[in-house]
Amino acid sequence: MSKLELKNKRILVTGGAGFLGSQVVDRLHKAGANSDKITIPRSRDCDLRTLEACQKAVQEQDIIIHLAAHVGGIGLNKEKPAELFYDNLMMGVQLIDCAYKANVEKFVCVGSICGYPKFTPVPFKEENLWNGYPEQTTAPYGIAKKALLVQLEAYRQQYGFNGIFLLPVNLYGPEDNFDPQSSHVVAALIRKVYEAQVRGDKKFSVWGDGSASREFLYSTDAARAIVMATQFYNESDPINLGTNYEVKIRDLVELICDLMNFHGELVWETDKPNGQPRRCLDTEKAKDKFGFVAEVDLKKGLKNTIDWYRKNAN
Repeated sequence: MSKLELKNKRILVTGGAGFLGSQVVDRLHKAGANSDKITIPRSRDCDLRTLEACQKAVQEQDIIIHLAAHVGGIGLNKEKPAELFYDNLMMGVQLIDCAYKANVEKFVCVGSICGYPKFTPVPFKEENLWNGYPEQTTAPYGIAKKALLVQLEAYRQQYGFNGIFLLPVNLYGPEDNFDPQSSHVVAALIRKVYEAQVRGDKKFSVWGDGSASREFLYSTDAARAIVMATQFYNESDPINLGTNYEVKIRDLVELICDLMNFHGELVWETDKPNGQPRRCLDTEKAKDKFGFVAEVDLKKGLKNTIDWYRKNAN
């Protein structure tokens, strides 16, 4: 397994100031990257939906790690599917093309498991990625991301461009997005329970019926996996990043309530969507190809996230 040394490499991390990005940048430093060689474009100065911004961003870079995304939970996906499709497609497609034309050495694209078919056999294997249409609620986002895999494979075939595509499960951890309009399930639930406690409520509501299952990857584990793949993985096949641990939403809610000492009533809003019925990844390929195994279990990760949110809620 050949290793890409990061020392003196010029590395662009899109989304590098965000929840996952800040962890990836920290991990890059630990893996030997020079602080003064890492570039983190800020969205207010660099709108990657425009060709001009992409052309400028990739200049004199050796490695690009593309984490920037317009992303959110089921609510945002239902409200703004067109924006999610357009923004994520335009950012990725133009950035990959500009990177190739600027002779970038390696492109690391972080996709989404929302691209998997709705009824993928569990655990999800990478070879099942194209065996059906994604869950309708998140399909625009998932397909926009999956299109970047096709682009990277095409650019490798025609131009020999070294691009890899990673498929992380739902992420969570300290500094996650806790905005109720756009947060994912773990952050949304922690905030809901916290606010119910502050108000002294005896119950709180949760979307769906709790029967759907999910898998969650702690942010530091995800960052470690991305940097390991950057250094050790150079093939076109997509790679799942996860824990291979599946939990029902109902059990997740009860665990969060237990960790936060909330003993009120749960009200399930069964008229709201569950999203994809089940999500759990087969993670053998990541282990085989570059030695990644998740280290933080769900209970410990949730406790860390809850502790952080309580300290920073106000």
